[in-house]
Amino acid sequence: MKNQYSRREFVQRAASAVAFNRLVAETFIPAIDTHTHFYDPARPQGVPWPKPEEKLLYQPYYPPQFVSLTQPLNVVGTVVVEASPWVEDNQWILDLAKEHSSIVAFIGNLKLGQPEFAAQLKRFSANPLFRGLRLSEGTIVAGIGERAFEMDIQRLGERAMTLDVLGGAAMLPNVIKLAKLAPRLRIVIDHLPFAAWDEAPETMRTALGEVARLPQVYAKVSNVVRRDNGGNVITDLAHYRASLDVLWQLFGADRLVYGSNWPVSERVAPYVTCHQIVAEYFNSQGKTASEKFFWRNSRRAYGWLARGAAKGLR
Repeated sequence: MKNQYSRREFVQRAASAVAFNRLVAETFIPAIDTHTHFYDPARPQGVPWPKPEEKLLYQPYYPPQFVSLTQPLNVVGTVVVEASPWVEDNQWILDLAKEHSSIVAFIGNLKLGQPEFAAQLKRFSANPLFRGLRLSEGTIVAGIGERAFEMDIQRLGERAMTLDVLGGAAMLPNVIKLAKLAPRLRIVIDHLPFAAWDEAPETMRTALGEVARLPQVYAKVSNVVRRDNGGNVITDLAHYRASLDVLWQLFGADRLVYGSNWPVSERVAPYVTCHQIVAEYFNSQGKTASEKFFWRNSRRAYGWLARGAAKGLR
């Protein structure tokens, strides 16, 4: 009798899981989150970022936490973006990806313009999950005009890799220069819309106008949610519509990609809130546009691998 009960319970739970997965699939467009960070301050070597005083962030963040948090929203994979400048932390993420198929691509962190760069790029890009690099505004400013730096940008372009660029409006003219240096290099502007444009979204149109005309440049919509002066999360889409409209008009349906910046996004709002606001906006543009935003465009931008739960994306 005990075995019969256990079997019945197993069947019931399995049926519930199937029903839940079907409900998720019917409710939410599948998504690839193109901006997450995984790290562990408890490692013997620690981490260079975040700092211990950042209590929310200074704790381990691993793929199972992300999957548990996002699976109910039909997020089926993630592109990890490395914030650490330590070379071996690139390997740490690639090793993590061996165990966790939720990682479908990795944007690493290497210093361009150094004699060892070519060998490092060859080493890490041997892994098909390694899809490119992240560069900060300061690094780009310092590198533009330097022959070694520009040659390394061209190396990335020759491999048809992706460059995530992190900064503000002042960075954009240099993004255009990078695109011209390496036409095969795909460039993703991180964390749009920039907070500096909150009070006047139309200034975004002028700032982004020229760079948005470059077909290899993508806009990562990963910095949408704000708090009001009282510290409350603003959940009304109307507050964000003007900024999202400008991005939509500039980059169109084919060059906007979804990202969360998790766990950093938790500083502002829970993951579900960040997802909800952009889902409401892009769903209103139609199913095709929403699919492009949540996963199709990122496949072109990053060339991520369809593994794990993302295998079902066609």
